[in-house]
Amino acid sequence: MAGPSIDSAWNQGNPYERYVGRWSRPVAAQFVRWLAMPPALRWLDVGCGTGVVASAIVAGAEPKEVFAVDPSEGFLSLARQHLHDEASLRLGSAAQLPLPDASIDIAVSGLVLNFIADLAAGLAEMKRVVSPGGTIAAYVWDYAEGMELMRVFWDAAASLRPEAQALDEGRRFPLCEPAALRAAFESAGLADVDVAPLTIDTRFRDFDDYWSPFLGGQGPAPAYACSLDEPSREALRERLRERLAVGADGTIALHAKAWAVRGRRAA
Repeated sequence: MAGPSIDSAWNQGNPYERYVGRWSRPVAAQFVRWLAMPPALRWLDVGCGTGVVASAIVAGAEPKEVFAVDPSEGFLSLARQHLHDEASLRLGSAAQLPLPDASIDIAVSGLVLNFIADLAAGLAEMKRVVSPGGTIAAYVWDYAEGMELMRVFWDAAASLRPEAQALDEGRRFPLCEPAALRAAFESAGLADVDVAPLTIDTRFRDFDDYWSPFLGGQGPAPAYACSLDEPSREALRERLRERLAVGADGTIALHAKAWAVRGRRAA
């Protein structure tokens, strides 16, 4: 195996869509339903990526306005294609949101919290732009147990090369479980903090539909697969084929769980 560092950054929309973006859409819709916010609010999507959460807000929340921020122009380009003029898209990061104080009713973030380098600063910045009494909410994958497409990958990788365990998101992102999420929001001074699971089915039409997105190089697991030499990558591919249960119709049925968290900025 070659020895490059494994890049966790997300900056290309199409590989992300094939890998995990397609599964983030039903989770985003569940998230918006769980929030059950009244209509005519001003929403902010922090780390909007390809526009999945912002699209769910437009479709299911009857917003007054939707703002979406992401540090990647590659993601914003794809988000513009999905959202057209239904949201105001801006280049920016969680550490420095391009919005005035108290200008938003609810700030949300989908599958991003664990990639924010300084989470306390990021939550403080979201709190700054949310009006008193407003809501901050987010969701993250349950990498340790509930995100099966990644869990199977890392277990197979570690069975071949134990050093792969150090790259496993389940180990690297301890934030992604209920107690840690609650603690982060309470430490940010948010009130009425609530945490809940969001679960969806992830069905792959065949083994190639599961495996080929790992060759896109976007995110920790695909970056790891692409860092392997060809014999090692083929060994990982066959180990995964051995471990995945294939239905009579050739499909592979897995599940994906995320944890959602919300809190309120005190009035």
